[in-house]
Amino acid sequence: MPPLKLEVFDSDERPSVEGAAPADADLEELRLAAYESGYAAGWEDAAATEAQEQTKLRVDIARNLQSLSFTYHEARSHIIRALGPLLQEMACHVVPQLARDALAPTVLEALMPLAERASEVPVTLVLNPTARPAVEPLLEASTGLPVRIREEPSLGEGQVFLIFEKSEVQIDLQHAAEEITTCLQRFYQVVEGERKHG
Repeated sequence: MPPLKLEVFDSDERPSVEGAAPADADLEELRLAAYESGYAAGWEDAAATEAQEQTKLRVDIARNLQSLSFTYHEARSHIIRALGPLLQEMACHVVPQLARDALAPTVLEALMPLAERASEVPVTLVLNPTARPAVEPLLEASTGLPVRIREEPSLGEGQVFLIFEKSEVQIDLQHAAEEITTCLQRFYQVVEGERKHG
């Protein structure tokens, strides 16, 4: 059997060095272009990812702030409702007592400047009989004014009139205490209305 002969496709011709240079330069240009294209695509992808993360972060922050705001208003509402009975009890019992306790010092404070100008003119003090025990001893101990006390049962415990020869001064701590109570009740009506209507 004759030996097998294979066909050879290899060529002995080698490209010249000058011919290889343009092929290597083209290949290098292609590599550089591919690198720059990949680099630019990477930057675009990173920028898009960053924008998405920033949007997600803003949405999360907005949601958390809204939740926090709701929690604050809910907590405020609970605190106000919890304090309501205490404040109303204080307005009904403590404030009137404070007004009664403050009546004598308030009358004295109103009389002292007048005492300097009208030390010889008698002052008539018109008050509720229940306020007399608190006011009279303080006036006797602190002023040298000639004071006449006249009881008037129709006046409230926190009401006093100082009547001079030509003028009159009214002290009405009872009205102030009632105003505090009324304002407190109105405040809680508004709070309750807000709670019911959102």
